[in-house]
Order: sequence, then structure tokens, then C-alpha cells
Amino acid sequence: MKGIARKYVEFARRPHVGRLLVVAFFSRMPIGMVGFSMLMFLREALGNYALAGLAVGINFVSMAIAAPIQGRIIDRKGPDTLLKVTGVVTTSALCGVAWAALTKQPFLVIAALASLAGLFASPITTLTRTIWRHLFDDEDDRRTAFAMDAVLIEINFTIGPAIAAGILAAFGATAAFAFAIGVVVFSVTVYVASGVVKLLKRVAGAERHLLGPLTEWRLCLLFVATFGAALAFGTLEVGYPAYGTHLATPAIAGILLAVNSIGSAVGGALYGGMHFKAPIEKQYGTILALMSIPFFLHLPLWSPVPFSIVAFLAGALIAPSITAQSVLVSRFAPAKYATEAFTWSSTFIVSGLGAGMAIGGTLVETTGLPAAFALGGLSAACMSILVLLALPVRAPVAARAGD
Repeated sequence: MKGIARKYVEFARRPHVGRLLVVAFFSRMPIGMVGFSMLMFLREALGNYALAGLAVGINFVSMAIAAPIQGRIIDRKGPDTLLKVTGVVTTSALCGVAWAALTKQPFLVIAALASLAGLFASPITTLTRTIWRHLFDDEDDRRTAFAMDAVLIEINFTIGPAIAAGILAAFGATAAFAFAIGVVVFSVTVYVASGVVKLLKRVAGAERHLLGPLTEWRLCLLFVATFGAALAFGTLEVGYPAYGTHLATPAIAGILLAVNSIGSAVGGALYGGMHFKAPIEKQYGTILALMSIPFFLHLPLWSPVPFSIVAFLAGALIAPSITAQSVLVSRFAPAKYATEAFTWSSTFIVSGLGAGMAIGGTLVETTGLPAAFALGGLSAACMSILVLLALPVRAPVAARAGD
């Protein structure tokens, strides 16, 4: 453990790393908080988990649709204007969701505003991952960087839902959602003011294909697996709030999401600090296979303490899976499509999360809570088989600077 800690300390001292870590942490505070608080707010306002999950799912899918367009704009024009525009529009749209729900507008109005918020979601996470890719050429360095980044995201996922759950318990769902909207404003302001976007490299004048990075078939296969894994994650996002409702203690959902994120942070930190002989493709497939086990362990609906342990175990492989996937995106994507490749990755992650939440919410209402967790386990297991059987294996090498 001391060796792993020393590795991270030394890595954080490298040029630009410390500053980017701090900015990434504060600018991604809305991660976890917005989805959870919106779900609980709409569940209270609409009185239905299926509709609430559908609205949040629409928001996520809209993010997925817009992300590649944003990525192409960033690769060609830079991120400055886009960050400012998306920050204003997504904040206004989220305020619109709150207004529409509180004034009992038709669900179509709520869904449209949720979609608008997703279409103009700020590309902060994608930009940060692209910057990590540009800062390092060696694949092991990239794995360490992406692991640190994934751990920070999980810390955000821990703190965000915990804060939202505390506000939910003390002041109600409306206050929790309003606070989350305020954090969105704060996050965009921090990112724009920090100047970290200057670390982003652009390949000017390169010949580009209409399909961009999707001309690389290995990326397409990886993105299919990414969608399936994210679908599994999405079932937890709706499953834990439903479990809290099952116990008549809604605030426990935030605690479970936080415990799950703590598990992910611990797993990500260990994974990024260790050395593995197996190729990254096999690592990714094995991680997904192991991940399916704790998903299935949710099915008995244990009492809160053992259920929290299972939530921790389910999270322990989330950050490692995201880290391995990010390394593979970095390897497969040409430099001229660097940001767009990560936005496509974000598209499949977000759409998978949205699908998992929407389908999971429907299963909770129609079939029962265990069915949502079973869907997550089955999806992770199937994606493991896909990766292990279909993704070609290449021994780890140092990445070329122009790749």
C-alpha cells in the first residue's frame, strides 16, 4: 500500500498534474448530485418512479446525443465558447425542470426541458480525460492518470449524493435539487476560470472523415461494451433510491450511492497503483466479469448493513473498468479525433446510464426491485464475454506521441 501511495504522490508532482486534479475535483461536483436529486425531486413531484426515471433517462440520453457534436466542435474550434454557452443553457433548463414540476405542467414539458439540459450539458469530464491523454504518451502513465481521474470522480459521487441526501432529509427534495443546480453554476465557473483548457492540444489541418473515430472498428466494439457496462451502473442509480423507498427511508439511497462510490474509489486507487502483466483488453473483460457477481448479490434485498457491503463490492470494480476503458480509447483513437473519441465514449456511458435508469425504473414499478439488479448483473456478464472473445489483444506498449 505504501508503494502505491508513493507512486501517486510522485505522479501528482509532475507538471500540470496537481493543478488539473484540483480543478477536476471542484468542477465535477455535480456528478452524481444532479441525477440523484433530480430523480428524488421528480419522484416526489410526480409521485411515480417510472416517470421520474424516464425524465432523468431522457436527460442522460440527450447528453449522449450531443456529446459527439460537442467533441467535434472542440477538436476543430476549441472549447472556450462551447463551455460558456453550455453552462448558461443547461443551468436555465434545469431551473425550467424545477418550475415545470412544481407548477404541474404536462410531463412532456418536463421531459423537453430535461432533454434541453442534457443537450447542453457542459463537457467538463470529457475535456479533462482528453487533457490527460495529451499530457502523457506512455500507456502505463495514462493508466495511472485515468485511475486518479476515476478516483476523483468517485469521490465526487460520494460527496455529491451524500450532500444531496443530507439536504433531502433536512429540507426536502426541492431544496436538494435547487442546491444541485447551484453547484452546476459553480462547476462551470471554476473550470473556465482555471485556464486548464490551454493544456488541450489540437491537430490543425488534418484530413477528417465524416464518421470521425467511428471508422476504427475496435473503438466501435469497445463502445458497445461501454454501453452495456454503463447500463449496469444505471440500474444502481435507480435501484438504491427504490430500495430506500422499500424501507420507507428515502435518504438511505444517498448513503448507498456514497458507499458504492467509496468502493469504486478504493478499487480505482488500487488498480491504478498496481502493475499487471495481462494485456489491458483482458483486464477490462475480467473486471466486467467480476463486476456481475455483486450485482446479482443484491437480489435477496438484504437488511441495510449487508446490503451496504454488497453496494461497496459492486462499486469496487466500477472505477477500474472506467480506467481500463479510457486507456483503450486512448490507444485506439487517432490524435485528430482525441476529444471526439472521448465524447463518443461519454455518449455510450451516458446513454447506457440513462437506459439502465429508465428500464430499471420500469422494472421496479412493474416486476419488482430485484429485477433491476438482475438486469445490471446480466448486462455486465454479457459485456465481459463480448470483450474477452471479440476484442483483439495487443501487448502493452508506449503510445506514440502522434497517436
